Amino acid sequence: MTFTQDLDIWTLIVNASFVVKVVMVLLLAVSFMSWMFIFQKWFAIRRATRQTEQFEREFWSGNDLNALYQGAVNNRHTIGSLERIFEAGFREFAKLRGQRGTDPSDMVDGARRAMRATFQREMDFLERHLSFLASTGSVSPYVGLFGTVWGIMHAFRSLANVQQATLAQVAPGIAEALVATAIGLFAAIPAVVAYNRYSHDIDRMANRFQSFMEEFSNILHRQAVR
Repeated sequence: MTFTQDLDIWTLIVNASFVVKVVMVLLLAVSFMSWMFIFQKWFAIRRATRQTEQFEREFWSGNDLNALYQGAVNNRHTIGSLERIFEAGFREFAKLRGQRGTDPSDMVDGARRAMRATFQREMDFLERHLSFLASTGSVSPYVGLFGTVWGIMHAFRSLANVQQATLAQVAPGIAEALVATAIGLFAAIPAVVAYNRYSHDIDRMANRFQSFMEEFSNILHRQAVR
């Protein structure tokens, strides 16, 4: 086997020590899961943004609240997060309004609590798997570095009985160890970029939801005091 063949990526992986191979397989599995969550989260945020914009257009176009609520109830399994928040708040408001002697402020407070509970559930759904991306981005380089350190130790131990070590003898062992660090970075970099991007998008959406909740609470308060 020539020196060039020794430094072929696949050859380096195959000839790596057992511990380094385990590290590589682990990092590749984590990278696969990370990419799967990246695409899932991209589709989920894109769908949530589209549904939010569509419901905001319907809400602020002057449609009757009862008609909007009935539409949300009839399409409960396909509506977006903001529409679920609206449905929860209006349902609680209508329930309290139907009770005699209920103070208007209590109606609005009840609707706000219902919307807040639904808001938390929707945010939990949107933020799902973000912690995995964060962990992948922060831990994978260190796991790869562990594989590299172990591989370099293994390479130097194999040269213990050699009287005169040459670059051709040392390079393949060090190169196969460095592959672990490369795979760790391959897993970490996309995860970090995706985590930062999705966290920003979800924070913006959370602010959007909270603004709607405040504005909708004001509308409910005006209806309650009539």
